[in-house]
Amino acid sequence: MKVLHAAPLLSAAALLSAVQASRCRRLQAERILRISRVVSDLGRAVAFYRDGLGFRTIAQEGLDKAMIATLDPGLDDAEEIVMRLGAQEIALVRFSAQGRPYPPDSRSDDLWFQHLAIVVNDMDAAYAHLSSHSGWRPISEGGPQLLPPSNGAVRAFKFRDPDSHPLELIWFPPEQGRPVWHGDASHGPFLGIDHSALAVAATPRSLDFYRALGLRVSDRSLNHDPAQARLDGLPGARVRVTGLRPASAAGPGLELLCYSPPGRPAGTTSPNDAVTDWVTLAVSPSVGPSPCAVRDPDGHRLVLVDHGAGTIGLPA
Repeated sequence: MKVLHAAPLLSAAALLSAVQASRCRRLQAERILRISRVVSDLGRAVAFYRDGLGFRTIAQEGLDKAMIATLDPGLDDAEEIVMRLGAQEIALVRFSAQGRPYPPDSRSDDLWFQHLAIVVNDMDAAYAHLSSHSGWRPISEGGPQLLPPSNGAVRAFKFRDPDSHPLELIWFPPEQGRPVWHGDASHGPFLGIDHSALAVAATPRSLDFYRALGLRVSDRSLNHDPAQARLDGLPGARVRVTGLRPASAAGPGLELLCYSPPGRPAGTTSPNDAVTDWVTLAVSPSVGPSPCAVRDPDGHRLVLVDHGAGTIGLPA
């Protein structure tokens, strides 16, 4: 990827130093409030997430000036549309000065990969509904894949939205997944967002970073069978999966995907590039100004806000 001007974000090393210097010695990740995606055409993106995946719009306004300044004070205005599926939110953001589009040759193991996992209660119905709409293209080969019992016996399908952002449909059997996904089956087939998955180069290094933010490991697996290869569209795919959760049982989690060998690094990216997603995470106590932008060791962005402060219009 071509290198652009670096956004003035807090590095992983700087964040760890700040946490170590604080009196509490450790942050507590309370809840993931929202996941934001950069898009080139808001109308097209909203129509896709609404019609193809069941999201509904709950807010439309300019992106908060404090958030823009946090991401990069050199950027101009941006429009933001907030959408909800179940109890989880995404924000679709279009900057007036648009950055680079998603690299057309992107793969599941590239270190800029970050998907949203959308839980469904009927994979066949969800896949049929998605297939009746245009604007997306598959990552997975051969439709939805059934992973073996050692990897949870889930069914999953990966694909890309109109801006090439990765998404995943995932179905959990009764004994798998969080209890929230096994309630009233009348709402569907699309239920909500379980997690955002990030490709990382080294699991131990990433765990040091995310544990410093106060996230805890919720599950681990090593996926390397033919179904995983078809799911990722990667021959011989071998990936160590580490699930992370904040303190709250509500909201999505994170998932670290460490492929062996890892894919291409992201290089330096700008917040208005299409490869940029950012996760807004409520933490306590504060280690600096709120909101505060930070990059993990592989360049994935997070925005930290004070828990319960009602910062920039986000839910407390």
